[in-house]
Amino acid sequence: MPAPAFIYTRHARENLTDRRIARELVEGTVLAPEAIEPDPRYPERMRAYRAWPEHGGRVLRVVYVEEHALTYRVITLFLDRNWRRRRESPIRSGG
Repeated sequence: MPAPAFIYTRHARENLTDRRIARELVEGTVLAPEAIEPDPRYPERMRAYRAWPEHGGRVLRVVYVEEHALTYRVITLFLDRNWRRRRESPIRSGG
């Protein structure tokens, strides 16, 4: 099976640098999320969530689009301060 490919928008690349988040964390969030939901404003985009001990257990949100099989375009990423409060919401479990 081919390895997944990730394409980062300029905005996502800037977020990686500004927020000091490793690509491995972003890609791990997309490939093995704790939860996933469609973006309410852009239904073709998905939001993947995963807590990372490397960031004090804070939840990383990655917004992406699957371009083709195993090719993901990462649009934005950030540590989502509000997601912990929404964990009881009807978000599909990932993975």
